[in-house]
Amino acid sequence: MRRKRQGIIVWFQHMKNVKQLKRYGHLLYTSKKLKYAVIYVDHLDTDEIEAKLLRHSFVSRVDRSFKPEIRTDFENAKPDKAKQYDYKMGI
Repeated sequence: MRRKRQGIIVWFQHMKNVKQLKRYGHLLYTSKKLKYAVIYVDHLDTDEIEAKLLRHSFVSRVDRSFKPEIRTDFENAKPDKAKQYDYKMGI
């Protein structure tokens, strides 16, 4: 059974503290220029982990990803006939 995951964006002040973020979940991406990291955690533990992250002095802000709330089933999506032909050819 797959667990639901939630993305958390953590804004911080210094790159040297990224190692500490690995304890809270699966660290997926860090940006040196903008000083943020993307962490995936269990959906049920999101509130607790957010509160724990905000207690650290190096964390500026914590945001949640909107991906679980976005609807991904699209209606009336017309497939491109040229692409279908390419897929049949094996390109």
